[in-house]
Amino acid sequence: MRSDELKTGYQRAPNRALLRSLGVTDREMGLPFIGIANAYNTIVPGHTNLRTLTEKVKEGIAAAGGVPFEFGVIGICDGIAMGHEGMRYSLPSRENIADSIELMAGAHCFDGLVCVGTCDKIVPGMLMAAARCNTPSILVTGGPMLSGYLGGKELSLIDVFEGVGKVAAGCMEEAALAELECSAMPGCGSCQGLYTANTMACMTEALGMSLPGMAAIPAVDAAKLRISRETGERIVGLVRSNTRPRDIITTESLANAITVDMALGGSTNTVLHLMAVALEAGVRLDIDLFNAIGEKTPHICSMQPGGPHSMQALYRAGGIPAVLARLLPLLHDAPTVSGKTVHEIARTARIRDESIIRSMADPVNPGGGLRILRGTLAPDGAVVKCAAVPKEMWVHKGPARVYDGEQSAMKAILSRQVKEGDVVVIRYEGPGGGPGMPEMLAPTSALSGFGFKSVALVTDGRFSGGTRGPCIGHIAPEAAAGGPIALIRDGDRIAIDLFAKTLDIDVDPAELEKRRRSWTPRVKELPGVLGRYAKLVGQADKGAVLKF
Repeated sequence: MRSDELKTGYQRAPNRALLRSLGVTDREMGLPFIGIANAYNTIVPGHTNLRTLTEKVKEGIAAAGGVPFEFGVIGICDGIAMGHEGMRYSLPSRENIADSIELMAGAHCFDGLVCVGTCDKIVPGMLMAAARCNTPSILVTGGPMLSGYLGGKELSLIDVFEGVGKVAAGCMEEAALAELECSAMPGCGSCQGLYTANTMACMTEALGMSLPGMAAIPAVDAAKLRISRETGERIVGLVRSNTRPRDIITTESLANAITVDMALGGSTNTVLHLMAVALEAGVRLDIDLFNAIGEKTPHICSMQPGGPHSMQALYRAGGIPAVLARLLPLLHDAPTVSGKTVHEIARTARIRDESIIRSMADPVNPGGGLRILRGTLAPDGAVVKCAAVPKEMWVHKGPARVYDGEQSAMKAILSRQVKEGDVVVIRYEGPGGGPGMPEMLAPTSALSGFGFKSVALVTDGRFSGGTRGPCIGHIAPEAAAGGPIALIRDGDRIAIDLFAKTLDIDVDPAELEKRRRSWTPRVKELPGVLGRYAKLVGQADKGAVLKF
């Protein structure tokens, strides 16, 4: 066992003395040591149940003949951080999470790892750490929140964000917004729709890094306790068989995850995160693979925010195993941490509601829910959640309204400076230029709240998984790197074609070159983590990972 490095031989007497001070017995010295990375805290709603789930994981480890050791991991709530400077810290936290787990696992020679987390950057960071350490590992995702309810309608956090735009547009009274605010989020768990947190839980299961059924089980359901206990038992088996993350995270399993992503219409952030996980696993993943898979994968689940169904509805319909059953002809028969292959899981799954998990012959849309766009505005790519874009906006050409930063764009939207037909451009919000590539849920929700039908938004920043409408993000190269988005001026015509997967500036190339020659980089001198991140982070089309 790897842990023998710190507990075997007379030279390790001091190490064992410290372990004995924790209560480790003679018998336990001969058992696998399992680290549990627990993201529990009391500021993130998706994390407040993780302490309870971790106790069940510990029970399972002990019952299966392992010794559990718990340690803490940070977690940022994107919803609470949204719309202000706090959002700049969210994406950098992914790297911190991966680093901290590597540090703990490396220093303490754990034989196996269980990562217990939820939410937007925590689960990707944990997957990155598992792939980097390549110690037998398994994830527990904490589960979605139940839907809120008011006036006969199920609610989620996005209803509150869009309510802000409705109040600004004069379509809703502040008192009604206050009532909505108090009704939308009834308890613990990740936000209810297929936003980034739940998308990444689904990706973890589709990759094979969590037990079948894990992703969709609500946070408050007793099934989440049972599967957490089973996860604790299973990690000991993975240690004994020496099954490692790089045995699971392969070219084939990443393709399976992208296929599930396309079928569900998941968050645009999955492109960043899967690229980063692949890099840590030593797997080459090209951004154009998303289009290649999307062209042959139908969008079969109409999930929030683009559709009506919550994660709770997906759970009742059979969860990710049922989605795998639908997609079986498109999936590689990859191994999973459960000991079963993807095909074995799919063949035994039951589809309980065909109106939620539709057949491939009767899809919501014939193509996948995400698309990679390229063109003169995005030579290295951009990402759009086409599943949440009305068909009438798949082709659009309009004048640019350019804003250097989210805050100035938000002020313009709320003061009614944006008009139908416009293309709102928010730049200098990329990985290095932001820094931190902040999400733009506040302006996108405000546009939805105003009821605009023909306004698009493009940015070198990111979008929350809760964003809906013609919103294109991750434009690469970003403005801070001198990408074409830095050269746009008010009134330039921007052409969007989701069918052709193109994003272009209708400006003469000679004029763009003239503007490029007069462009000067913007340098932000920042202290602390954001300053380091801005200097080290790579572009979005490569996963926005740190360069060394």
